[in-house]
Amino acid sequence: MNQRTNGLTYSDAGVDIDAGNRLVDRIKPHIRSTRRAGADGEIGGFGGLFDLQAAGFKDPVLVAANDGVGTKLKIAIDSGHHDTLGIDLVAMCVNDLLVQGAEPLFFLDYFATGKLNVDQGEAIIAGIAKGCVDAGCALIGGETAEMPGMYSGGDYDLAGFAVGAAERGSLLPSGDIAAGDVMLGLQSSGIHSNGFSLVRRIVESAGLSWHQPAPFETESALGEALLTPTRIYVRPVLQVIRETGAIKGLVHITGGGFPENIPRVLPEGVSALLDLSAINPPQVFSWLARSGGVESAEMLRTFNCGIGMIAIVAADDAPRIVEALDAVGESAVLLGTLEAEDGDSRVRYTGTLAL
Repeated sequence: MNQRTNGLTYSDAGVDIDAGNRLVDRIKPHIRSTRRAGADGEIGGFGGLFDLQAAGFKDPVLVAANDGVGTKLKIAIDSGHHDTLGIDLVAMCVNDLLVQGAEPLFFLDYFATGKLNVDQGEAIIAGIAKGCVDAGCALIGGETAEMPGMYSGGDYDLAGFAVGAAERGSLLPSGDIAAGDVMLGLQSSGIHSNGFSLVRRIVESAGLSWHQPAPFETESALGEALLTPTRIYVRPVLQVIRETGAIKGLVHITGGGFPENIPRVLPEGVSALLDLSAINPPQVFSWLARSGGVESAEMLRTFNCGIGMIAIVAADDAPRIVEALDAVGESAVLLGTLEAEDGDSRVRYTGTLAL
């Protein structure tokens, strides 16, 4: 009897193991660049290791966060710029750890694509490594999944997972946030990684391409300008938290903007009054508002409008906190005050947003 075989391989089915191995070899130097106390292992095992004692913690509480970068991915794919998305991925996770007073320790990524392009994959993971270095955390593992039929063309997806720690009793928000406290706003680098479905709709309606000069930043192409990476606030803000002990709470302005994120740290009976005239929105927000006819209320619930992080402090402590932030390169503005809740919205506004 003749034995019949079809001779098919995994590569014939669309999965290139050799390309995956080449990618692993090329990203090893990037991953080594993220080593820190507590994490000095090589990739290649079935799990990443982290030694909390070696990192200097005595009685730690672990804090975990995961996130993606939304449809900002589509702009990177369509414009061919992939080197900054990894920074966004790390930023969205570690900034969420920061608002709880935690130091980011390690990061893991998930990169899924229909057809693995080694150059593209290296650019993405190099960006993740850069974000980890900026945040002071180690990239200790990840997953690259080549899944033909799941993603069309050059499409891919990213997800990130970060773990941090804080000594027991030092987590934020503290229990003493109260009416009379003030909010200090820290500047964003632009849109960060939220609201890009609306951004893409506005660009489409305006009939623009990603390779044209940006209407709000003519020295850059539109796609490149919109891909400005999310700011990582970890190192400077953690330094101020530890030096002053006076930051009561932090707010990361992500999806849902101001009205959805600020109440997450407010105790019952307390509301926020924001002075919109204190915000100086970057030109990209003015362009989006004008081109899309987007009203201020919608801008505030979709975008950060120029404020990526808010610190809540006692009014008497505000001057020294502003000074401490300035010393580490963070320019803070007095954004508003906390008041007794009046039964209306948890976040109210005064002044006008200069769009």
